Amino acid sequence: MRAAALYSAAGSLLLTTLATTAPAQAAPPAPGSAEARGTAVAAGRAAAAGIAFGDCPKAEDLPGGMRCGTVKVPLDYAHPDGKQLRLTVSRVRATHKDPRNPKRKVPGQGALLYNPGGPGGSGLHFPLVGTVPAWKRIAGAYDLVGYAPRGVAPSAPLSCQDPGDFFKGPRPAPTQPSDAYKKERAAEAEAYARGCAERAGGSLRHYHSLNNARDLEVVRAALGEERLSFMGASYGTYLGALYAELFPARVRRMVFDSVVNPDPAMVWYRNNLEQSEAFEDRWDDFKEWIAGHDAVYGLGDTPRQVQNSYEEASERLAAEPAGGTVGPAQLQGAFLRAGYYDDYWPHRAEALSAYLKGDPQPLVDQAGTRTAKGAKGAENANAVYTAVECNDAAWPTDFEVWDRDNTRLARRAPFETWDNVWTNLPCAYWRVPRQRPLDVRTVPGELPPTLILAAERDAATPYEGALELRRRLSGSVLVTERDAGTHGVAGGPNACVNGHLEAYLLQGRLPARNTSCAPRPEPEPSPAP
Repeated sequence: MRAAALYSAAGSLLLTTLATTAPAQAAPPAPGSAEARGTAVAAGRAAAAGIAFGDCPKAEDLPGGMRCGTVKVPLDYAHPDGKQLRLTVSRVRATHKDPRNPKRKVPGQGALLYNPGGPGGSGLHFPLVGTVPAWKRIAGAYDLVGYAPRGVAPSAPLSCQDPGDFFKGPRPAPTQPSDAYKKERAAEAEAYARGCAERAGGSLRHYHSLNNARDLEVVRAALGEERLSFMGASYGTYLGALYAELFPARVRRMVFDSVVNPDPAMVWYRNNLEQSEAFEDRWDDFKEWIAGHDAVYGLGDTPRQVQNSYEEASERLAAEPAGGTVGPAQLQGAFLRAGYYDDYWPHRAEALSAYLKGDPQPLVDQAGTRTAKGAKGAENANAVYTAVECNDAAWPTDFEVWDRDNTRLARRAPFETWDNVWTNLPCAYWRVPRQRPLDVRTVPGELPPTLILAAERDAATPYEGALELRRRLSGSVLVTERDAGTHGVAGGPNACVNGHLEAYLLQGRLPARNTSCAPRPEPEPSPAP
């Protein structure tokens, strides 16, 4: 969903002006608007009520040591006395222990609230990171707090279709789809958008990023925090940027990890074009890694030969799906996830190698149909993702625009382009008014110093997004993991990145200027299948 590589690589790509093709947009509310007043009312009530932490919902499979509670937020901030939603919040208290000095009692610094992105991701499991060695110093000082944003189960969950119908497999994954196939997928997208409208009714229009940012303000108040310490990853960085624009005086510390480009002109159609471009580069990185381990996997000793092996597997799966569930689209989806996280590289390469040697089981295990519980969660996450992105901004409403832009893009970036189209195409048929993205910009002294983290070859949130946010947030500092592409770098295996994260969260200390860290080690290959 992000970055500027697309324009630099393809200045000839024609993008129809969205304002002429999309429904009317709602102007961003002014500071004294009904929404701003409603947020103040809701935050005041939340501060008075607090959060009654107790057992966590059983359906979330959270450990007994974690405590959960709920916070009421208005569905519509312009009407704070109207319908309320209950957001589920999870917390593990600060340990006040220093893993480097067991005798030292660490003073508390309040709550650190986390959003994992999506949109549609749940942060309820976030407090568990306190048990990971890289997070223990931070867990000593902060109450680690996660939450399920509006629409994400169990926080008034959204749904757009029967979860039993969500996973459609096996399916093709044409990189040059026929007109008939495009027509079929456009009809599915229109039906999905209609399902969202029918199931959510008049509430649907209130699931968007501006309300997510207002919800953060209410959760802050409910936690009893005068100012917010927040960490967002992926889409969570966009949410944090909106909060910083709307409530700068309420920011204490803020970490942006793997940054969505916040330029209003990029949200969200152009960001998705940029993402498709970037995934092609990341797919090339993966193929090069596989080729470098040809002695292990036997998939070819050049990226072109690895591509041939992948295409051979896709053709076989089109003729006979593995395990009756894995077709070309499921293969592509499994390898797309490897574009996010290079920890997956050995497992995916091993599965592809085994499949081509006659053993489909590893591929079925990694890419096959999920359980009913998994389908329910995935359908909910996709419903929230779709609602938020479609509500947030204008999208082309003429499929010819999508077709032209992505046909041209797919000529040089075929790996992810059309899959990205099918994911987001419901926004072409969306039935509610759109928001207008905020122009996030802060002036010197308006916002405390903030920390931006980014991997240079991240495909999900291409690097230009981090550069753009750095330009827009005065006083922010960017730490780059060079020549790395894993999505989400905080608290991982890079000690240099983690050192900057700890210095900022624990001491409020940032580098004097933008800086970089050497990349994490590449993954080691798995044993030959």
